[in-house]
Formats: sequence, structure tokens, C-alpha cells
Amino acid sequence: MRHGRLSPDLAAGLKVLRNRIEDAKIPSSKLDETFNFATWNIREFGRKPRKKASIHYIAEILSQFDLIALTEVRSNLRDLLRVLDIMGPYWDFVVSDFGMDRAGNQERMAYVFDKRMVRFTGLAAEADPPRKKQGGVYVSKFTWWRSPYMASFRAGNFDFIVVTVHIRWGKDESDRIVPLKGLADWVEKRRKDKNTVDNDFIVVGDMNIPSRNSDAYKAITKNGKGLQLPSGLLNISEKQATTNLSREAVYDQILHYPTKAERFTKRGGVLDFYRKDIKPLYPNDPELWKGSKHTYQLSDHLPLWVQIDSWIEDEQLNSVLAGR
Repeated sequence: MRHGRLSPDLAAGLKVLRNRIEDAKIPSSKLDETFNFATWNIREFGRKPRKKASIHYIAEILSQFDLIALTEVRSNLRDLLRVLDIMGPYWDFVVSDFGMDRAGNQERMAYVFDKRMVRFTGLAAEADPPRKKQGGVYVSKFTWWRSPYMASFRAGNFDFIVVTVHIRWGKDESDRIVPLKGLADWVEKRRKDKNTVDNDFIVVGDMNIPSRNSDAYKAITKNGKGLQLPSGLLNISEKQATTNLSREAVYDQILHYPTKAERFTKRGGVLDFYRKDIKPLYPNDPELWKGSKHTYQLSDHLPLWVQIDSWIEDEQLNSVLAGR
């Protein structure tokens, strides 16, 4: 980390934040053996410049992980670049384009990763909804509003594809059902295609799912043995997996297609940087203590994370021996 010269207030704030991070008990990752993966809706990041303290706090939060899928990155990338400058030369990013209409909200999705632990392997694309021929032309069955963004990575010898989504809020939960079902079916079909780069799919992002008992959650996990929670999140209660600041909803999700369920360790959770008290992070900014103003400095969502086992050497040897 390259925090550089800090004011006493910012140094004190970073100490508070680090104590809160320590309470999250995020395990250390190990090169070629494990890596820590997170998803975070980082509210309207880039719409207006963040305060200096916020940029340092965001860098500190992101650096706890090796690969982070970000939603609500806006068209202007200046604040993302400010954060990466603090994080140092080993960090890189891959970012989608932004939608120019109101539905797209000028939002991007981004993958931020530590190049020492995770390597981008070349695939980066937006997913299109399925189309049906009508009157001689192909028309989409529905819209995702913001196209899911997928990218391929390798950690150790483990190759995988991450698909990040930001499902529209809509008038109510019923508006989320069709796009979530469509996403589940898209992943199911794509991973079975013989020309798919890899069939280890991890689907993440802000899905606006209120609970695991909701129709929205049932929609994304509808395909039986399809997308499901990794063990690191099954290992904690739903309350511990909530990602809004009031800790009432599981809006953000990490789901995977279990080609190897044991690929995910039993470590996972939420990094609660907020702890229902923003004042210690901004002691001299009382304006930020009012209402939701502080959520435009950090976020109104908390990062959700899991640890993934990237050591597959023994699997490869056992596969060879089993086939001899």
C-alpha cells in the first residue's frame, strides 16, 4: 500500500478501519494455493469525486482480497485510478463499457486483481439475453438493463470465468424474477457449450435479493444442481451474509456452478466496515453523519467474500493415474 503522507485524522481513521477489517477474520491467501475473492457494489463510484480519506479507505478494503468484482462503477474512472495508485503497481483492472441510456445509468462493472495472485486470461465480454426470431428479425426475450459482464482468470492452475451482474431494482421483487431466471438459464446453456473457454462459472454481484427464501433467490438457483452457494457462505447464517448497511438483506451474492464443490473453502463472509457508526472514519465531517450522505463516500453495500482453493496439482495427478 502506498498511503503516502497522511494527516493525523486520516491515520486514526485507517487504524479504526483496520480493526474492523481484522474483526471480519479474512484468512490470508497463499500463492498458487488459495485466493480471496469478493464482490462489492461501490455506490456510484466515479459520479462525483470521493474525499481523499474515502479513496484511502476504499484502497484498504479492496487490498484485503486478491480479486474483486465491482458494480456501480460509473463512466468516469478517475476515482478507480486514484485507488489503484494507492494500492500499488501489482494491481490491475478490467472494466466494461457503460450504458448511455437511463436504464444503463452510465454504470460499468470492473474486476480489480492482484497480478501476483490472479491472472486475466483474455476473455472479457458482455452477455446478451437470448433472442427469438419474430417477423424475420431476432428480438431479445427480455432485457437485463445492465448487461452482465464476464471475464476469465487463472489462479494457480485453476481457470475460471466470473460473471458479474447488477439486476435492476424495479417496482418490486417481481420485476427481478425474469432477468434472474434468464441469467440462471444463460449460465446453464453457456457452460455446456463445447466452445466455452472454461466451465467453472462463478456468478456474482448485486442481485437485489432480499433473502434466501425469496422468489428472487429461487429464480437464480432454479436449475436444481445449477448455481448454488459455495460452502464458505453456507457455513454462516443468512444474517451474517447480509450486505446492506442495516444487515437485513442478502442483496449481493456469490454463486457457483459446482464442477468441484470442494474448490471453495469453508471460509467466507461479509466485511462490515460500517459497524453502524461512520463517525470514527470521518470525525471532522459531521455533514457525512446525516442520513445516507456517507454512503456516497464508501458505499451502501458491504463486500461479500469467499476463499477459493486454487491448488489442483493433486487432482491432475490423480486423474492421470485413474485413467491408466
